[in-house]
Amino acid sequence: MKKIKVFIKREAVLCAALFLAVLSAFGTPPDRAYAGYIDYRTLAILFCLMCVMAGLQKTGVFFGVAKKLLQRVKGSVGLVLFLVLICFFSSMLITNDVALLTFVPFTFTVLDLLGEKVRRRLCLPVVVMQTIAANLGSMLTPIGNPQNLYLYGKAQMAAGDLLALMLPYTLFSLALLTVWGVVLGKKNRTMGPNAWEGNQAFLGQGQIQLAEGAGRDLAVYLLLFVFCLLAVGRVLAWPVVLVVVAVAVWATDRKVFARVDYSLLLTFVGFFVFIGNVGRIPAFRGFLQEAVGGREVYTAILASQAISNVPAALLLSGFTQNYEGLLVGANLGGLGTLIASMASLISYKYVAKAEETRKGAYIRIFTTGNLCFLAALIGLYEIWKRI
Repeated sequence: MKKIKVFIKREAVLCAALFLAVLSAFGTPPDRAYAGYIDYRTLAILFCLMCVMAGLQKTGVFFGVAKKLLQRVKGSVGLVLFLVLICFFSSMLITNDVALLTFVPFTFTVLDLLGEKVRRRLCLPVVVMQTIAANLGSMLTPIGNPQNLYLYGKAQMAAGDLLALMLPYTLFSLALLTVWGVVLGKKNRTMGPNAWEGNQAFLGQGQIQLAEGAGRDLAVYLLLFVFCLLAVGRVLAWPVVLVVVAVAVWATDRKVFARVDYSLLLTFVGFFVFIGNVGRIPAFRGFLQEAVGGREVYTAILASQAISNVPAALLLSGFTQNYEGLLVGANLGGLGTLIASMASLISYKYVAKAEETRKGAYIRIFTTGNLCFLAALIGLYEIWKRI
């Protein structure tokens, strides 16, 4: 019983999705139509991207690139902007989850090198900014986060259409993050131009250093990443890419499969079943369509605060055809509460472990920063839709 409680607490969203799927089955008993509920393309591409990103992360290439770039950083403003913007831009290609999994621990390592005083001043606000940056940077591309991948595919959008839709919000977010980073850096002028002297053991010299024996693996995963992009762009058929990635990962390092977030994939399945079943109950479907219709952006933002933005996008997509509104709402909805974006929990777990006595302070900074960004971006949305 204790293990069950721990599992439910750890996988609350997954359990909710499965519960809704089972509950809806009482109204719509299982039949052959269930197989048509599942968006196999989204699941397959998401699985492939997870495998490739897990493999790339295991090679150490992201960490190595960050260390190489860090050699060029001078001053506290430069340090803050580097740590934040590397999450912002990298999340567009390696997803918000992987960006935070890679660069939040990297941030703790860097700040430790600068001493306790520097770490204490910068740690919490910088990690909050990194979390916001990863969630907002990822909204620009189809592969930046799961809700984009799903809605992009469901709407049959062109990549350029998604880029045009989210670009104003991305650029505005970049400007806000830059201003915050400059202000924070100037308030904490703790670094001189020679701050990194004596830290070359960490920063390294010359070539980017990978994990031992990872050179061949890096080439394989980069090639597989190109295959994934071609599948996202509908140049290659997703079943072909799924087979190629599965076989290549198995031959390269089968342990990578253990790093895939299968709970997220099952969460998708649970919501697909629920949406499919509810869609076959005319009265309930009509009620939800009426409730969501014309209010997609704000409905997605509000729903994200309670169940996070990926499930919100999945759930609401069954009751509206306005996928552009859902894209904007689900991406902006990742701001707000700690669970508005599940990626935010990655940062929190690192902070809870490294700064256990300051978890409350982190949540206060996190909530304040997120709400300010959310308010600013909602303001931009209201202005933009009138232009």
